[in-house]
Amino acid sequence: MPSLAGIKHLIIDMDGVLYHGDRAMPMLCEFFAFLRERPIPFILATNNSTRTPQEYADKLARMGVQVSPNEILVSGQATARFLAREYPRGTRVHVFGMPALKQAMTDEGFVLADDNVQLVVASMDREVTYEKLKRATLLIRGGARFIATNLDPTNPSEEGLIPGTGSMIVALEAASGVKPQAIGKPEPTMYQLAMEQMGAYPETTAAIGDRCDTDILGGKRAGLITICVLSGSSNRTEAEAYESDLIFDDIAHLLEIWRREEGVA
Repeated sequence: MPSLAGIKHLIIDMDGVLYHGDRAMPMLCEFFAFLRERPIPFILATNNSTRTPQEYADKLARMGVQVSPNEILVSGQATARFLAREYPRGTRVHVFGMPALKQAMTDEGFVLADDNVQLVVASMDREVTYEKLKRATLLIRGGARFIATNLDPTNPSEEGLIPGTGSMIVALEAASGVKPQAIGKPEPTMYQLAMEQMGAYPETTAAIGDRCDTDILGGKRAGLITICVLSGSSNRTEAEAYESDLIFDDIAHLLEIWRREEGVA
């Protein structure tokens, strides 16, 4: 079993790990204070692409935690950075998703368009309509490459599990007859981009997440130490089935054990 003391960098999921909706998890501020004191660099990596890094930073600030947007990586950013390595600036892209995803694509030099596109990049759209589904479907059927930021079927919330990006992707896949390439977790791409940004190495980097089929599986595919917290989507049986290296009830429990290993009260 890996030791917490050997961890030099962290890649941390947000939904279900740091908060539920607008409700912070217990000991959230203390957890980040612990990381800052060491210091243990981290990237907050989420499949949820409905907010920009700044909006996530603002949300955490309201919970008492100061995080730079540069310490946050959302799946929309990861998708845009991944595609920017394959396509030149000015490539026409149709985005099925929220404004944050559109911003991520334009930040990398892509041009947003509704016709004559090379790519259809799809994610969660909380204002989805039949016309939007139709437009994306026709473009994919017309030969545009189909990219999904992630395939999460649900997202944790204060109300329970609610529809996620995957629920939208299934509709587009059924209508177009094309299976998308996914970039977010559990694919290793987001973890690799985060490690690259921090200058980290897999053997001393841990992934903390609440969802085994994305966070834990993705961490394993990237060769990381995996830490599952049971405060979100997955239970202990699932965490054990996915062979999570370490399992904790929540970040408060993780912090308690980490301090104990260091001999800190």
